[in-house]
Amino acid sequence: MRAVVQRVTRASVSVVGEDGSAEVVGAIDRPGLLALVGVTHDDGDAQVETIARKIAELRILAGERSVLDEVAPVLVVSQFTLYADTRKGRRPSWNGAAPGPVAEPLVDAVVARLRERGIEVATGRFGAHMAVDLVNDGPVTLILEA
Repeated sequence: MRAVVQRVTRASVSVVGEDGSAEVVGAIDRPGLLALVGVTHDDGDAQVETIARKIAELRILAGERSVLDEVAPVLVVSQFTLYADTRKGRRPSWNGAAPGPVAEPLVDAVVARLRERGIEVATGRFGAHMAVDLVNDGPVTLILEA
């Protein structure tokens, strides 16, 4: 499991319809984190626990504080492209990404683990074409691996 975590002052995710219209499905309107989460084939509960713990406890907010310390929100967006293989040619391979039926419950489990810790979590919509709007703070962007 991988996550790209960005410290943000605000962030939102919209689902783009076939007609080009956009509906905001998740948003945080105060400083927190945007977490783009990708799943690979052999991920399971141990990886879910590790990623959720890191998102909650990394001291990357202002004053070297964590999401838990600041009672800060998190916007979680599924991102299968985190497992793209671009080593050969010009077209990425997506073979490293877990298929939707495997990945969706694990992304949902990350969200559930964060909420169990009392964290306010907003989400995108799994499998939808989404547009993410954010104000990156710092900028601070980290890649987490579990």
